[in-house]
Amino acid sequence: MDNYRTRRIISIAVVVIVIGAAIFGLIYVGNLLFFSGGKGASSQIATHESDLLSTSADRSVMMNVRGPIVAEENFHSYQIKIAPNSRNLTTYNGYLNAVASNESLGNNVPAYEQFVNALDRASFMNANVFTGSANNSAGVCATGFLYTFSILKSDKSVKQLWTTSCGVPRGSFGGKVSETMNLFTVQIPHAQTKINTIWQ
Repeated sequence: MDNYRTRRIISIAVVVIVIGAAIFGLIYVGNLLFFSGGKGASSQIATHESDLLSTSADRSVMMNVRGPIVAEENFHSYQIKIAPNSRNLTTYNGYLNAVASNESLGNNVPAYEQFVNALDRASFMNANVFTGSANNSAGVCATGFLYTFSILKSDKSVKQLWTTSCGVPRGSFGGKVSETMNLFTVQIPHAQTKINTIWQ
């Protein structure tokens, strides 16, 4: 009888220790994810927001729009790139990006400053955390449009986010899509008319 009680007490003690260790482990992992990781994520967001709002001459922001995935002859896309001293709209034919048309205009720092701050207010930096294959936008939304938004420094991407016109997947961009697209489009006079011609 005494042996039975001893074994039972030891078994209960082992179970309590295991449960306690599991709870401690969960709390530790939770702290890492929500406190240490959160600070790192906040720091990263602040860094990219600084990149967005910078008006240095080597900075720019860009929107790329890919049309439906169809035959080479019928495939089209366009790009709007805004910098402190320039604004560009380029339309492309085919998957090799043969330039169909290009419009280049000047810009100035006060205009660019207003523009990037408007992007910031449209939640341009909001992002969904995607990694690995989940962040691969190739072939997504085949019957609709793929929108890619980039922050550039010396023409190299320091932040790139994407979304689609399809319900799924929505992509890594967590901002206001329509408002952001409109902000880019109205930077080029009559841009929408020029863009519409490539879909005809």
